[in-house]
Amino acid sequence: MFDAAHPADLVIHGPRAITVDPELGEIPSARLVIHAGRLVTVGPDEPDVPRPPARRTLDLSGRVVTPGFVNVHTHTILTMVRGVAEDMGFAPAYTPGVPHGHEVSEEEAVALARLGAAEALLFGSTLINDSYVHADRTLPAMGELGMRVITCGRIHDVDFSRVHEGIWEHRTEIGERTLAEAVALHERWQGGMDGRLGVELAAHAPDTCSRALLARVAEARDALDMRVNGHLSQSLKENRRVQERDGMSPTELLEEVGLLGPRFTAAHCMYVSDSDIARIGASGTNIAHVPRGNATGGRIAPTTRLREAGANLALATDNMHADMVEVMRWALIMGRVQEGEVNDTWQPHHALEMATLGGARALGMEDELGSLTPGKRADLVAFDFRRPHLVPLIHALGNLVHTAQGRDVETVVCNGEIVVDRGELCHADTAALLADAQSAAEALWQRARAQV
Repeated sequence: MFDAAHPADLVIHGPRAITVDPELGEIPSARLVIHAGRLVTVGPDEPDVPRPPARRTLDLSGRVVTPGFVNVHTHTILTMVRGVAEDMGFAPAYTPGVPHGHEVSEEEAVALARLGAAEALLFGSTLINDSYVHADRTLPAMGELGMRVITCGRIHDVDFSRVHEGIWEHRTEIGERTLAEAVALHERWQGGMDGRLGVELAAHAPDTCSRALLARVAEARDALDMRVNGHLSQSLKENRRVQERDGMSPTELLEEVGLLGPRFTAAHCMYVSDSDIARIGASGTNIAHVPRGNATGGRIAPTTRLREAGANLALATDNMHADMVEVMRWALIMGRVQEGEVNDTWQPHHALEMATLGGARALGMEDELGSLTPGKRADLVAFDFRRPHLVPLIHALGNLVHTAQGRDVETVVCNGEIVVDRGELCHADTAALLADAQSAAEALWQRARAQV
């Protein structure tokens, strides 16, 4: 297929490949041939079979390669409250004295979003599903790093400028504006940057969106053939507000307006009842499981029961960090805490599937991403296993989930292009990126503290 006149774009040889493909399994010494953004060959690196000519060849002996991580729910701009909001007990949008989304300028949003996206990419996420503010500016800015980005501004009709004061007011004009901005974003950027950019409708939460707005989001989803994501039962306060306002649980509300189902990804789901779990599972709704973030607040989502009910579990970092390796570990641990033992219900392969193929499934991209399968998009991550905490190498997947870290990532390939090389970003000046984000965060905190 390939010859000197027509070489492959990239040939990788020597790594142990954990493919997440049930037919290929784990390959002790693999060869991956990549061309035109796709995996052409994934198999053993047999010494008696010549490697095809390639524009670039990488010897990744001593590394472990996995599919790129799919982080289905994050807010990159909220790097601005890193190290502070974790100890406040609730989300920044609801908390006085911290920077809020409506206070972030376009330039600050870009600087902070690029920081969060760069961190995610360096730690192995080749796709992030992001939402917050100024998405029209942050989407291309994050995409320039070479990764896949799906994003949307927050769709809501509550007045977020008053929520942290305990004042909840739904205004029709806010809902119309935020939904219109999301539709315009889709029209402009869907499929941009060689297919790496996409847009979902981010209906913020059942308590910050009125019933009427949620119904309009469902209509827009169907009219534009889009997908929707949002928070669901992330707090007891949310549940109480929706019960008082609509006389039902948030899950029941989403079901009534037509949002529950395989085209909806629900983040958190920590305070769901038996009835809610049954509804979520029966509908085939996707769960953006945030085990580390939930545990930081002293909470656990009932993931075992949600999975048993039929929900698709995917993983997400949410706020203040972007290490999907750590998230896999927390997902495994929190699952075992629910079980009260180590059994076959929660094993490392469950965590990796959630971080890769489960995430791709939630985004409707399982035929293109999520496993190292010939024909799929060439999104992959190489971990340097030549490090003390990853030796001895007896069970690579066990080492990856139990002891690896995002900072062990050495190489990242997205859409067939190397975007992280030897642990460094290929398409950004890291020092400048960090400085811009630091300046933006300092300015935001200075303004926020002046208001208290």
